[in-house]
Order: sequence, then structure tokens, then C-alpha cells
Amino acid sequence: MSEAADKVVASGGGAFLNVFVLVKIWDSSLGWLLANFFMKLTFCGAAGTTTGSQHLLEVNGTKILLDCGLYQGRRHDAFEINKHFPYFDPKTIDAVVLSHAHIDHSGNLPNLTRSGFEGNIYATFATRDLCQIMLADSARIQMYDVQWLNKKKKKAGEPLVEPLYNEMDAERCMRQFVNVGYDRPLLIAPGVTLRFVDAGHILGSAQVVLDVEDVADGKKKRFVFSGDVGRGKNDILRDPQPVEDVDFVLMESTYGGREHELGTQADEKIAVILRRALERKGKVIIPAFAVERTQQVLYVLHQLFEEGAIPDVPVYVDSPLAVNATEIFRLHPECFNKEIYNFLFEKRDPFGFEGLTLVRSVTNSKALNRSQEQAIIISASGMCEAGRILHHLKNEIDNPKNTILFVGYCAQQTLGWKIREGHKKVKILGGEYDVKARIEIMDSFSGHADHSELLDYYHKMTGPKSRTWLVHGEEDRSVALQEALRKEHHGNVDIGVLGESVEF
Repeated sequence: MSEAADKVVASGGGAFLNVFVLVKIWDSSLGWLLANFFMKLTFCGAAGTTTGSQHLLEVNGTKILLDCGLYQGRRHDAFEINKHFPYFDPKTIDAVVLSHAHIDHSGNLPNLTRSGFEGNIYATFATRDLCQIMLADSARIQMYDVQWLNKKKKKAGEPLVEPLYNEMDAERCMRQFVNVGYDRPLLIAPGVTLRFVDAGHILGSAQVVLDVEDVADGKKKRFVFSGDVGRGKNDILRDPQPVEDVDFVLMESTYGGREHELGTQADEKIAVILRRALERKGKVIIPAFAVERTQQVLYVLHQLFEEGAIPDVPVYVDSPLAVNATEIFRLHPECFNKEIYNFLFEKRDPFGFEGLTLVRSVTNSKALNRSQEQAIIISASGMCEAGRILHHLKNEIDNPKNTILFVGYCAQQTLGWKIREGHKKVKILGGEYDVKARIEIMDSFSGHADHSELLDYYHKMTGPKSRTWLVHGEEDRSVALQEALRKEHHGNVDIGVLGESVEF
């Protein structure tokens, strides 16, 4: 396209573009061609899988990246996938809009800025605060992983590798964040207005609503990126809020075709699991995401101890990130449901109780690993791919008295997934261990809507929804949700394919 086509001409002073741009291009073999600035969506990650969320929206001559997450899986594969941006040049991105702080949605932002992206990163206030600690933590984990990997490479005479980014890169990345409150419209690009709507998934999570005046046809259009959709009736958070008058939907499908076995409030089920586990005089190890899942488990444990539903045993949160995230939770009552909001303003701590110890230092974490006392230990990461949970599993997974309780989703091929799937032997920190501990799974704690809840979310969203694309799901999950939506909705429902682009 000519240099003249690289610029979009806007009429003066308005909040939206009012001019239709039509560019004539001379081509010696084809003659005169007419080229419009069509809206285009490219699936750059989390297509055919649940990690590495990245979607590029091109509209009115600008490029807006929706999320910039880390792919999580086999260490070598993940490193290679995350290192490069094969579907776009970071220098050409005009803005990033971040749905929430989970690392599979935010974790590659420092690499993006390090690679030349200089625009704004739009996020809710809570998402920005969580990213402040989570991206630095991600950098530290990468440094440790690279040190371990380079020891092996050095012995094998192989080239050494560098981490994707360091803590300084993470800090510099934070300078590009722009905070936006829920339901506060903001013009972020020519003819593109952003509004965040609560998604009810984790603290600060949002649906991304983009109101567009499309210069290609002069029409107003509403594009919604669901981010990750919460279940509703969460112990802590507000329910996902429905969006009206939607034309195009980019939607997650993590639990397509699958129902959670319990409602979101399943205190009696966890009480039974914990009583049974503690009767065996062993430890209860809970791999949990540092953000949202840990705080939700703490709140439920608080309630159970107050009711006398489970025996009094020490509870430890062994994750500096989870400890810091819990402090951030207390700063954002705007995200809480009415019960927790009132709880907080009654000067009670929803996430603290007698017998709870928050472990920050490495020394105290090592001491906890050596301890033989009965205890409930909550540690990150939830997928068991990094962090202190690996040391607890290494020490406790081969003891039949112990219980490992999963309270969240684990992507395929992660250590957590292998344990959940019933593998008898697993590799942890370079060693192989027999899985003899009792394995329990409570999907009721999942922050993701299940199949029925996703359908309910979609149906509450009004408007023509003339085109829908499903992402953030393993292939069979996306297909199951696609089939269900096609039966009940007359619009086009397609599954995003990694690297492909669609114009609309």
C-alpha cells in the first residue's frame, strides 16, 4: 500500500472518525484496486490451547493487542514460543488492552516492551496493582529456571540461554500502564473507545468492550473480548456483568462441553475432604494460584474454622506472591460482592484468622518443608510448574497419609495436569517420584465459567452477535461450545486458529 494509505484522515474535533477512507492503488498487472481499512483480527496465542493469550485487532489504521500472555507448558517449547512474536512486530503495536493479571494473559508484556513496544497498556486499577508484583515474580522465576537450565547446557556443551526478561524490564513495563476504572469510557485510538466491564474472574478482571466508528464503512460497531469469564456467585467477587448491543464477540472456551461438579459455594464438600485428610494424620497440600484462588480458599477456611466444621490445624500460605496479592485484595473493595464488601467495612479481615501463617522468607519455607506437623499448606503455582509448591510436592507426594487438593484448572502437560490425570510417577525438580498421596479435585473453586455458565453468559449478552470467535480452549472444548452455540444462535460461530486472520 502507498505511503498515503498509511495515514487515516480524521475530521476535526470529534470523539470518533467521521470520514470514510478509500484508497486507490495502481497495480501494473491488476489495474486500479480499491482497498478499505477493514477490521481484522489475528489469533496470535491461546488458539487451540488455554495459555498465551494474544489477539491482534486492526481497526482504523491502528493495531490494538488484546492481552500479551505467556504460553505455559513444556519448558523448552514454552521458552521458544514466548521468546518471539511471529505474527506482528512489537514496534508497530499502537496500544495493548489487558483483560486481567493472570500470567497467561499478562506475562509476556515485559518482553513486548523490551522488544520495542512504546504505547499505552490499558488495565483496571486492580489489574495494574497485581501486575506490579506478578510480572516481577515472573522475571525472578525465569532467572531461576534459566540458571538451572544453563547448568545442564554447560555440562552438555550446548549454547546458554537468557531469560525472556528480568526484573528491571518488568519495572520499566509498568511505566506504560494506564489505569481505567470499570464502566469509564476512554478513547484509545482514532474512532475506538474502550470500556472495561466486570468479568467476575479474578480481582480486576474485565471484559474488553470496544466501540468503533469504522472508517471502512462509516458504521458504528461494538466488539467484545470476554477475557476469562467468571462463574458468578463467587465467594469474593461480583458476578460477570452482561454487555448490551454487541456485534462481534471474541470469547473464551476453557470449559466448553464440561460442567463443574459443584456450585461455586461448596463449603461442605471441602470440609469433608479436609476432615478425611486430617484423620489420616497427614498434611494437606493445596497448589493454588497466588491471585484469587489463594484468597478464596483462605476465606472458605476462615468460615469453616469459625463454624467448627474442620479441626483446628495450622494453615500456611507459602508464597511471597500470594502474600503480597492478599494485601492488594484489601485495597480494592470495588471488586467485591456485597457480602465481602460489608465484611471488610465491619473491620473484619476476610483473608486472615487465628492459626494462619504467611510465609515470605526462604528460610521459613525450608523449615516448613522439614516440619512433620499436621498442617494445611497453600502454595503457588496452581499448575505446579514453578514456585515453592514444587518443593512441597517433592517432599510429600510419595506419602499415602498426605492429600493433594487441586482447586483450579491445570493446562495440558503441566505437572499439575499429570497428577490430576492419575500419572503414577511424575518428575519434580529433576527427580522422579511415585504418586502415593491421595489426590482430590474441587472444580467448584475454578474461576472459569463451565459450559452452562458460558452459554448463560453469551445469552445475556444482547445484540446481533453477527460473528463470534472462540479462543482460550483446548480443541475439543472449543468444538463443544461451538456446537452448542450454533444450535441456539443463528450468527456465525467459528474457532480461532493460531496465526490466522479474519476480516470483518
